Amino acid sequence: MEARKIQSEAEARSCLAAVEASGRSRVAWAKAHGIDARSLNAWHINLGRRSRPKANPRRTTPPLRLVELLATNPGVPTPYRVRCGAFEVDVVGEIDEERLARVLRTMASSC
Repeated sequence: MEARKIQSEAEARSCLAAVEASGRSRVAWAKAHGIDARSLNAWHINLGRRSRPKANPRRTTPPLRLVELLATNPGVPTPYRVRCGAFEVDVVGEIDEERLARVLRTMASSC
């Protein structure tokens, strides 16, 4: 015999109340009563979702803030060494790209 699916919310509530009163698991109760256990479980989940209080749309979490994080023990920056013939330039830390480009153009024109 094929188990039948629960057709309405009223039937689901009645079956779930009977399950609770029996003290058996939903699967065991459904099998004993010819009800599709998956259908009973789906109703159990959906009715449970409906009964939970909905979030208040006016009550929201506080707005996000951006926080700057700074290293407490910054490591030693890695130097970059640029060589062109007899010329050498060591670049450490923050690099002003325009200034470095001028230095490299000057070095390249001298090589």
